[in-house]
Amino acid sequence: MKQETIQRIRKFTEDRDWDQFHSPANLAKSIVIEAAELLECFQWSDTDYDLQHVKEELADVIVYSQNLLDKLGLDADEIVNMKMTQNERKYPIEKAKGNASKYTEL
Repeated sequence: MKQETIQRIRKFTEDRDWDQFHSPANLAKSIVIEAAELLECFQWSDTDYDLQHVKEELADVIVYSQNLLDKLGLDADEIVNMKMTQNERKYPIEKAKGNASKYTEL
């Protein structure tokens, strides 16, 4: 995410004095709630959905995720790359390509 976007999220929270409500647990709960609202966009159809609504709910997930990153002092690039390294080991191309099985079943 661009630094200016991250700063905008931080300023939004600071201007409203909402950091006091942003415990890691509250932010994790909010991420799950917003993810459920995102899933609701696809509740009755995998193909017939309102893209604007999808974008709004996905943005809510991302904003709360950034708030949790800040609260825990984490860097998104660092933790995503750490996880990608783990995933690359668990799902080697030669075993996983074109296969949706869990890594324990490859």
